[in-house]
Amino acid sequence: MRRSNGNSNLKAAAILILALLLMSIRGSAQTATTRQVVVSLEDRKLVLLEDGQVKKIYPVAVGRPATPSPAGKFQVVVRLENPTYYHPGKVIAPGASNPLGTRWIGLNQKGYGIHGTNEPRSVGKAASHGCIRMAKADLEELFTLISVGDEVEIRSERDEQTAEWFGSPAVVMAQASVSEAQATSAGAQQ
Repeated sequence: MRRSNGNSNLKAAAILILALLLMSIRGSAQTATTRQVVVSLEDRKLVLLEDGQVKKIYPVAVGRPATPSPAGKFQVVVRLENPTYYHPGKVIAPGASNPLGTRWIGLNQKGYGIHGTNEPRSVGKAASHGCIRMAKADLEELFTLISVGDEVEIRSERDEQTAEWFGSPAVVMAQASVSEAQATSAGAQQ
């Protein structure tokens, strides 16, 4: 009898520990933040969502017509600080001339990602080889807010959600024209 009583106590303790562990795991899963990045190619903007709520909106450059950004759902698979740029016959070390800027957020579609740029005036335009380009400060902020495994959705067409997040197309075009005029004016003054 002593032996079975000892086994009963051990079983009860093991069940209690298992139950506490499961409650802890469930509690962690319920408090985990779900992050998603949505890029609107038409608006040339990126929104970071946390638990379905808008956390931040950033202007971006998207693929030009000859090298469009891919539409679809992707996942972040790698995050690199001060990346090296590799292109057939060309390697550019981290630094001011690196077309990736200071950060690379690689997607699960080989060769595509979200990165900085050595051409900051391209942000807001269809100017990349298909990747999503961001201004340095914006990219560095986004980099700290997302993780490997987060979803990135690239949308090629406007819908009700993107209109809600980014405004009407007329407003977006007017803002782009003002930004371009300011950039041209600033360039002329330098």
